[in-house]
Amino acid sequence: MSARRRNPDRLESYRSKRDFSVTAEPAGSATAGAAGGRFVVQRHRARRLHYDFRLEVDGVLASWAVPKGPTLDPDVRQLAVHVEDHPLEYADFEGVIPKGQYGGGDVIVWDRGTWQPADGLDPVRAIEDGELHFDLHGEKLAGRFALVRSERRGKEQWLLIHKHDEAARPGWDPEDLPRSVKSGRTNDEVAAAPAAMWRSDAPAAEAEVPLTPPLPRWDPPTAAELAALDRIGAAGTWSLAGRRLKLTNLDKVLFPGTGDEPPVTKRDLVRYFAQIAPVMLPYLAGRPVNAHRYPDGVDRPGFWHKEVPGHAPGWLTRWHNTEADEDETQCYPVLDSVPALVWMANFGAVELHPWTSRLPDVHQPTWALIDIDPGPTTGFDDVLTLARLYRTALDHLGLAGMPKVTGQRGIQIWVPVAPGHSFADTRAWVEKLSRVVGRVLPDLVSWRWYKKEREGRARLDYTQNAINKTLVAPFSPRPAPGAPVSVPVAWDELDDPDLRPDRWTLRTVLDRVHHTGDPLAPLIGLPQRLPAL
Repeated sequence: MSARRRNPDRLESYRSKRDFSVTAEPAGSATAGAAGGRFVVQRHRARRLHYDFRLEVDGVLASWAVPKGPTLDPDVRQLAVHVEDHPLEYADFEGVIPKGQYGGGDVIVWDRGTWQPADGLDPVRAIEDGELHFDLHGEKLAGRFALVRSERRGKEQWLLIHKHDEAARPGWDPEDLPRSVKSGRTNDEVAAAPAAMWRSDAPAAEAEVPLTPPLPRWDPPTAAELAALDRIGAAGTWSLAGRRLKLTNLDKVLFPGTGDEPPVTKRDLVRYFAQIAPVMLPYLAGRPVNAHRYPDGVDRPGFWHKEVPGHAPGWLTRWHNTEADEDETQCYPVLDSVPALVWMANFGAVELHPWTSRLPDVHQPTWALIDIDPGPTTGFDDVLTLARLYRTALDHLGLAGMPKVTGQRGIQIWVPVAPGHSFADTRAWVEKLSRVVGRVLPDLVSWRWYKKEREGRARLDYTQNAINKTLVAPFSPRPAPGAPVSVPVAWDELDDPDLRPDRWTLRTVLDRVHHTGDPLAPLIGLPQRLPAL
């Protein structure tokens, strides 16, 4: 390749049109070299909608603006305007270019993959000559294309054409597939809440700056704060993390003892919620929470409580559901601090069930939930067998998920999902996957809704994938003697002969977290697209 072709000034035109002190676009590096045959198509809403079609050539992105977008229809010729080369860093850019700047508007990564020039062509020479034939291997686009300069329309007016081959699809319209392959979001969603922006004054590897703030870190109570809790009598005020909490009935027994565990009092529950808060709050913060309360102890009937009571402290975060009917819960608690979690314990909330969607968009789930609900005659070995089948299925699909023992008899599997999925999407996907698993061992599974109709068999429940339908939070106690806890486990722990669904209790799970950590934590916020089944 000649020095003329590796001229770093190929980005001079690109840079001259932008003010990088205000735009989030990457400025590009003069030392950037070729990194392989990548291509990207970005759906870009500037003064008007168009698609930016970019091929990696000679250390930059050779670029064309395609007003109607690329198509797999071989009988359609799309206008493609040859524009200035862009830096390689631009291949992953998804965000908003400020208004008033060149190209101001929202951008998503509509498609991406690899490309090869056809028949060993030199792509630089082919572009100079005005005709480039090439093959695409993307998530949406595939097959052989041609870019041909139209001499009648001017030097920069080209046509983008798909050849008649196995990948051709008559009538194929790019507007039928509006979502990003990077985030799963539409242009509207990115414009409303860009997830990241680019800093032009930083190296490419450091240029992407998250705009969605990460979850905060919560500190556990200090030794002095725990000692102060121990000094309180049956009732009193506890100063914790800068808040003053009024605690009541601290010596009341909430959980009967077992042969191995003494009774658990409200003081024990308060202490536990304070100590487990740093690993439990990431599953609660930013979400409405449904509480299962047992103020008189778990050996008496409990009840669901969702509405924030009038006596709740003013500092407790609340979410007002403007879509609620008059007879529905209007104001939910949002537990986003250690004192908030302790306040719930004092309120007698033994079980906490967070929504699987986060504020502000409660219609968009962040988890797909699989609930292996055992029947009366289902043994835990049967539950483990079903869970291992899900492990195999998720591994085959290349998806990350993690099991969680429920603290009672079952196992749940939590699968993180990217923005853009609806509850209808996650419900249908989990049902389809579960039907496949159920067909492998039909003698273990029933699809009947009521337990009395299942003949003792397990149900693979997908119905919790709906708004305001919930499963118990990781590390929440369950209403049973000894205070068993729902605990995330690693996949290989399903093969541990000592594993039981109620293996850990309020008194023992802190040691597990100290030595093992939380295997589900790395999956929080993982933007996975659920593949078609």
